[in-house]
Amino acid sequence: MRLSVVVTTYNQPEWLEKVLWGFEAQTFRDFELLVADDGSDDRTRELLARLTPQLGYPLRHVWHEHQGFRKCTILNAAIAVAEGEYLFFTDGDCIPRPDLLLVHHANARRGSFLSGGYLKLPIETSRLITKEDVLAGNATDYRWLRAHGTRRSRRLSRMRWGPLTSVLLDMITTTAPTFNGHNSSAWRDDLVAVNGFDERLEYGGLDRELGERLENAGVRGRQLRHRALVVHLDHPRGYRNAAAMARNRAIRDEVAKLKIHRTPIGLDRHLGAAAGAPAR
Repeated sequence: MRLSVVVTTYNQPEWLEKVLWGFEAQTFRDFELLVADDGSDDRTRELLARLTPQLGYPLRHVWHEHQGFRKCTILNAAIAVAEGEYLFFTDGDCIPRPDLLLVHHANARRGSFLSGGYLKLPIETSRLITKEDVLAGNATDYRWLRAHGTRRSRRLSRMRWGPLTSVLLDMITTTAPTFNGHNSSAWRDDLVAVNGFDERLEYGGLDRELGERLENAGVRGRQLRHRALVVHLDHPRGYRNAAAMARNRAIRDEVAKLKIHRTPIGLDRHLGAAAGAPAR
């Protein structure tokens, strides 16, 4: 089963480069990677042109013109051209632990989606991480992170727990699995069935809304928050918009109340034109 990895980005080439080296360090190798780019300027295109010959996995740049926050639209464009039957989603500020894709692949089951975990790093640690640190596994190593400015926390402790402890903790956790943009995976045909991401949504719960519709369609979330891990690089979030978040909340409330599983404005807008999608 081949994976398609979808990495979202917008004008964060420094962070994106660290993330792409994180996928170069993966122990699971049968995957393609699509950078779903919400209209970044030429710095991202130039970065990808420089990195692509150095990476051991196929990479495609799926881009559209920036017209405000349209993450859901570019995600659907990437899903439409993805070649894998199983898709993993993350953001361009999340460095994966080297076993991340292996864990998602090993735990993929029909009738479910997977929800992984994350550790948010302080800005000082985020800046210190180099390409060499990512390839060596330092960026997701407990001792290295502690030595480079990351405070002790329960989430940091996940970075040192072994597989047996992590499996047990995922079994007994009371936290419900949700579809999170930083670390989730699903079958492509399940995403098609619910019409992908709702393109009416802006920042604030857009990924969780997809998971809520998958649940309404009978696709159950499964917890990997202690086993499948990324570290989240810090940065400002200038795209927060209270009015848009309120609109998102209203749509999510309607999805919950009416048990809606298929969005009216989503992936089907891209599937018919997938052969000519703006990938570069």
